[in-house]
Amino acid sequence: MTETGTSPPVTPALFLSQVDRSYPQTGGSLDILKKADFAIWPGELVALVAPSGTGKSTLLHVAGLLEHPDAGEVFIGGVATAKLDDSARTRLRRTEIGFVYQFHHLLPEFSALENVVMPQLIRGLGKAEAAKRAADLLGFLGLGERLRNRPGELSGGEQQRVALARAVANAPRLLLADEPTGNLDPGTSKHVFKTLLSLVRASGLAALIATHNLELAAQMDRRVTIKGGQVVTMD
Repeated sequence: MTETGTSPPVTPALFLSQVDRSYPQTGGSLDILKKADFAIWPGELVALVAPSGTGKSTLLHVAGLLEHPDAGEVFIGGVATAKLDDSARTRLRRTEIGFVYQFHHLLPEFSALENVVMPQLIRGLGKAEAAKRAADLLGFLGLGERLRNRPGELSGGEQQRVALARAVANAPRLLLADEPTGNLDPGTSKHVFKTLLSLVRASGLAALIATHNLELAAQMDRRVTIKGGQVVTMD
């Protein structure tokens, strides 16, 4: 579970060990993950490329502690999660995992700054410190002049960058994204991805990005897919 060598051992941000996940259906069950092993390391950006229906969302949900595996173990930063109760899973998800979806899901009545401040307040950070961190993050993502704008006053790409800032506001070790540029035009997609890449490199977080965009996937550190219930590296 750790790398060895001349450098100190590094713990994976995410490690799936022998994970099974299936869903009941008429006449049996639909097996999505079968004895699946998969790890992502700090600072690594991994593309998850697979046709619809093969289990991308299931993998993201299991990795993000939104679903329990039927068997196996999910480690987040070296912490085993399979036997944690719901409260402990929620706390770990809040502090260690960030989520970005195809649609930004920003709160429309709040400004960009307030959308990024909110998860920090929920975690227990003071308002002044949360606001400073939110402003710094949004500035890094090129939105320093848009802090007070509400989502309806922002472009699609700007909204998604606010969603990205919100996802990493609590300094998680793992970012999970489901088609984060899928609702954007090609030019905006490239800009948002470049911003995401810069954020991963600057922060050292690990990111698993589900995408159908092969051009963007080719720019990531690794590409994986799901075949026969296994997470496998693509050629």
